[in-house]
Amino acid sequence: MHMIKLFLFIVPLVISSKIDRDYSSYDSMSPEPKSRFAMLDDVKILANGLLQLGHGLKDFVHKTKGQINDIFQKLNIFDQSFYDLSLQTNEIKEEEKELRRTTSKLQVKNEEVKNMSLELNSKLESLLEEKNLLQQKVKYLEKQLSSLTKNQPEIQEHPEVTSLKNFVEQQDNSIRNLLQTVEEQYRQLNQQHSQIKEIENQLRRTGIQESTENSLSSKPRAPRTTPFLHLNETKIAEHNDIPANCTTIYNRGEHTSGIYSIRPSNSQVFNVYCHVKAGSSWTVIQHRIDGSQNFNETWENYRYGFGRLDGEFWLGLEKIYSIVNQSNYILRIELEDWKDNKHYIEYSFHLGDHETNYTLHLAEITGNVPNALPEHKDLVFSTWDHKAKGHVNCPESYSGGWWCHDVCEENNLNGNYNKPRAKTKPERRRGIYWKSQNGRLYSIKSTKMLIHPTDSESSE
Repeated sequence: MHMIKLFLFIVPLVISSKIDRDYSSYDSMSPEPKSRFAMLDDVKILANGLLQLGHGLKDFVHKTKGQINDIFQKLNIFDQSFYDLSLQTNEIKEEEKELRRTTSKLQVKNEEVKNMSLELNSKLESLLEEKNLLQQKVKYLEKQLSSLTKNQPEIQEHPEVTSLKNFVEQQDNSIRNLLQTVEEQYRQLNQQHSQIKEIENQLRRTGIQESTENSLSSKPRAPRTTPFLHLNETKIAEHNDIPANCTTIYNRGEHTSGIYSIRPSNSQVFNVYCHVKAGSSWTVIQHRIDGSQNFNETWENYRYGFGRLDGEFWLGLEKIYSIVNQSNYILRIELEDWKDNKHYIEYSFHLGDHETNYTLHLAEITGNVPNALPEHKDLVFSTWDHKAKGHVNCPESYSGGWWCHDVCEENNLNGNYNKPRAKTKPERRRGIYWKSQNGRLYSIKSTKMLIHPTDSESSE
């Protein structure tokens, strides 16, 4: 622009100088002839102005091209950002569809549980009616029997009455078992309702946050504890008496691993996972495979159990105590590292009750991995919200409930589940690990803890 202004300034000067020279020639009336090269200086000045104008235009064109390139780069960046945003929006929509499908499945299961509950209620009512009828018949027979015994005291009790009494007792036991099953069904129904509500809340949160940028990286938090008792998946041995452990179930002919109902002595009915191996059946009390279940739970949850019997779970200290309190038991720990190497170790053990904080006393029997747990010592179970008096508070730095003595042991199979190659030592400490007494640390991918009566031999 400056060059154009200079050119516009120079051209009038050149023209005016030419006109002045023409007029002066007429006024002087000089007899000398006019030179042919009188205009050369003007031409040079004009050419120089045009050259400078050309350079100015060239600089202006380069500057304009640079500005246009910057505009195109910004447009490309905007297009890429818009494309990434559309991809993330599509991912959120897919997640929402998946959540809706999960909600539909849970609703179907909820209806199935409701139908099962109604069927059980109808069966229970029919059994109660039969019980009342039988009781009336028994009372009538007892009256007749009492009259007969008065007349003929030497006559023994009629076999029909004895059989009826036995039948009534069996019916009472069946009704009690059905009542427990119905209560279990109602508990599962409530848990299903809570799961559906949680997923519906997640769907609502996803719908609200879909239009914001922060929602692109947000993920709904999984519930801490999931139910693990599903009666439609349970294999209950068809006997009048519910077995006391998995070994009894195996001896009755059930030779398949799965979920069964047991009732130890002085205990209620509950479900366990029976693992069949080497001609016997073991009761699984702990199982971890992929870190899907949070094990940094409260004292109450460790006492009564959490998780799913067909996945990751902790059976519960109260249930474990009710099983092992019947006789002497063996504790077997199975470990698998990230190279798929399998290890095991077995202990004879004694477990205390609630008043002793479920104190554990171990003595090694056999195994193919170095021992890592203290032997012949009282190991007290602790969680982050329940500390035994006189013992170190390990769960604050070691996640998950576990047995400990006077120091924080370098083993916690209920610790936080981490992938291998942990970057920092504290993060590594919070993972699943097995540190032997010789100092070797095993990074564990899956764990399983099983118990079995000592009256039959264990094997690999």
